Amino acid sequence: MNLRALLNALAGKQDSKDIAKERLRLVLVHDRTSVSPEFMEQIKEEIIKVISKYMEIDTANTVINLHKTEGTAVLEANLAIKAIRRPG
Repeated sequence: MNLRALLNALAGKQDSKDIAKERLRLVLVHDRTSVSPEFMEQIKEEIIKVISKYMEIDTANTVINLHKTEGTAVLEANLAIKAIRRPG
């Protein structure tokens, strides 16, 4: 990671290279799992909606991946949590 990427990550900004990488990642996920990018985005939105009841989520830094490992589909969710919502 170069200095510019580090500063952008700390500031919560994405440059065009990062956006292109994310788009390519979505295309690869689609190819590997036969799930459309639209469907993956729907899954991501619904996961964030449910978790947001309990935690404040930084959606810009949240990544949801679906891939195959040894013939099994694996869903990975890396959620950037800003704060925990306390009951009451």
